[in-house]
Formats: sequence, structure tokens, C-alpha cells
Amino acid sequence: MNDPIVRVIDLYIYRYENSEIKFLLLKRSKGRIYEDLWQGVTGKIEDNESPWETAIRELNEETGLKPHKAFVVDYVSKFYEHEKGRINLIPVFAVEVKEKKINLSKEHSRYQWLNYKNAKKKLTWRGQKKGIKEVFKMLNSTNDRLKWSKIS
Repeated sequence: MNDPIVRVIDLYIYRYENSEIKFLLLKRSKGRIYEDLWQGVTGKIEDNESPWETAIRELNEETGLKPHKAFVVDYVSKFYEHEKGRINLIPVFAVEVKEKKINLSKEHSRYQWLNYKNAKKKLTWRGQKKGIKEVFKMLNSTNDRLKWSKIS
């Protein structure tokens, strides 16, 4: 078996609406891999790019949004890719935005801003559910997790 690799990222976008956290979920377009799947922003890490740089680039490419605040989530998702016989480790990030309206890329057909409970329910993969749960916990923590995890 091959060694685990880091080649993609997961990004959870959120904003505050009347003091409530709303998460942005995107629906994959027809004809795309995982069509009709609801997800956060995902993306492949390009050459000479760090995972957090990928997260910020993909944020803009897939939504047209700009980050207000960004942080590393203290969780790494993983999945086994049987076609290649490899384990993928996926760094997870979160970004707060101020805007509500987005510009969808061709990768996605729809978007929704949802509260945590409804967003988690709409996600399919266990790693996604765990990722958004960890973001929600960090946003509601009373310790300095966000301060220590901030991306400048």
C-alpha cells in the first residue's frame, strides 16, 4: 500500500445572521463526479501551494467570496481511494465571510445557507459531518482554539 497523501482540502464557509451561524453548502452539478452531492468547498492542492492557500483560492474560484477570518480546524478528514490504493488525508479549514450572495462556479448548480443542524444533515460523507461538527465546536468554544488556529 502507498503512504498516506495530502492532495485535497475541505473548507467550511460560515457567516453570522442575527447571531446564528449559517454554513454555506454547494450542490455538485450534473455530469460532475459526485453529482448532486451537497458539500462545502473542496479542492486539489496545486504545485507549490500550501493546503491553506488552496482553501483560500478555492473559496474565491467556487464562490467568488473573500475571507473575513480564516482558521485551521483541529481535525484531519481521511478516506481510502480504492482505485489508486491510497489513503487521503484532508486538512480541514473554516472561513468566515460577510457576504450572503455568491457566484457559483460550473462545479455547482445550487447553494444554501443553513444552520448547523440542517447543514450536517445534508452532508453525505462521515468525514464531512465530522468536519463541520468540529468547525461548529470551535466557533462555540470558550477557550483560545480559534486564536491559536487563525490563519493570517
